[in-house]
Amino acid sequence: MKGIVAYDSVHGNTKQVAEAIAEQIRSEGHEVELISIRDGMVGSIAGDFLFVGSPTRIGRMTPSAKDFVEKLDAEYWRNRPSVFFDTVGPLPKDEEKRKKWLSRITTSAASKMRDLAKEQGLGARPDVLNVPVTGFLGPLAPGALDSARDFTWKFLASLK
Repeated sequence: MKGIVAYDSVHGNTKQVAEAIAEQIRSEGHEVELISIRDGMVGSIAGDFLFVGSPTRIGRMTPSAKDFVEKLDAEYWRNRPSVFFDTVGPLPKDEEKRKKWLSRITTSAASKMRDLAKEQGLGARPDVLNVPVTGFLGPLAPGALDSARDFTWKFLASLK
């Protein structure tokens, strides 16, 4: 199978998460294409599944990420799973406080992208991946990349 991992990144944190997701897809024996949304869409994007990521900026996705999701070929992606992820923060450095805060997230870039994709008829999965950063510019919280890899592993296992 071939996975597409498309991301927008402002300070490099979402890019790190996208790279970890792509790495996990490869380690499971699948082909993967990593796309920086800021570089613009080149032609049609084709694969068996799709991950799209954006930093959360004031509770929303970036304009580039929104444009990317809106321009996806709904007919093509209707019956192919799409998964959405984001980086969100700054969150507390204390792991227990961070987990509690993450459990209360009701709106984020990932959930907004998922909802937009559903409105367009894409095969958006209900669960999203929220990856915490501990400062406004980062860094990612300890264990964040491991969580992204684990989320990806579970997603791939669900396709079997």
